[in-house]
Amino acid sequence: MGKKKHEVLRVSIVLSILFIILIILCLLSAAVGSAGYSVSTILTELFQDGKSPVKMIVLNLRLPRILLALIIGASLSASGALLQSVMKNPLADPGTIGVSAGAATAASTILLIFPGMLSSLPLFAFTGAALACFLIYSMAWKRGVDPTRIILSGVAINSVLGAYTSLLQLMNSDNLQGILSFLNGSLSGKSWSQVQVLVVYAGIGIILAFFCIPNANALQLGDEMAKSLGIKVNLSRIVLSAVAAFLAAATVAVAGMIGFVGLVVPHIARILVGSNYKVMLPVSIVLGADILLFADTVGRSIVPGMEIPVGIVMAVSGGPFFLYMLRKKGGSYGN
Repeated sequence: MGKKKHEVLRVSIVLSILFIILIILCLLSAAVGSAGYSVSTILTELFQDGKSPVKMIVLNLRLPRILLALIIGASLSASGALLQSVMKNPLADPGTIGVSAGAATAASTILLIFPGMLSSLPLFAFTGAALACFLIYSMAWKRGVDPTRIILSGVAINSVLGAYTSLLQLMNSDNLQGILSFLNGSLSGKSWSQVQVLVVYAGIGIILAFFCIPNANALQLGDEMAKSLGIKVNLSRIVLSAVAAFLAAATVAVAGMIGFVGLVVPHIARILVGSNYKVMLPVSIVLGADILLFADTVGRSIVPGMEIPVGIVMAVSGGPFFLYMLRKKGGSYGN
């Protein structure tokens, strides 16, 4: 009983700290930019009547971007956490196994070939991710689904879809500005319309992710143990992968390709609170929101007069950090 109370206390402290950091980052992100304001000025202007320049900039430009960073970070972290349970492999995330590539391929096709269908971009992105998942599982299926075959199939699909996207760029070299921003993962120029779309898709996905917690925990124990607990292993892997694909596709449709969030964040969450998805998943969601908002704030403030896409910031910082964790943990999975 004492151990359980200690674990509850630890999770409560971790979540409290993460939420405090989240509030600080929101205020900081609202304050910095090409036109910098103090936090006190922003709070004063927001709660006054009228339409001052500060209020309009914060409400129409910075607040939607902050909310998108929070939702995308949470969604990618949940997606990565689920996929790592499915694959029983800490290297699994939407980017490395081809799910994000499927969504990106479909979205790139719409952006470059069928721009008149932009309003349906989230639907096409999810369709692309779902088709990528279907291909991966079809290639990996051999009297059941083996996590190693899933990862190898995902790498192959990722390579093929990446080549197709590169071919699209070569064939449409005069119309690359929008697609380059998309492939680099950027929150620049996003508005409340994107927030409204993503809230719906990500909200559904995260709710479904919480329903997946029992199966995610069971899959970590191994196939035989999961079967002894009454879990349909193959069906569980397909369902968890579909939820992860749905979350990844929603983020890709709005912000493009943002890597390393789903890969690194669940690792940090396991270090903080352990591998039980009842606590690891919510911690991953909040931590992912923190990290992506921090990365976006750094990207638009570190170089005066220039904005670095958040996808590039995550790649530059996430890659070395992940290598550091591999060295420190020896590549082990879980506690």
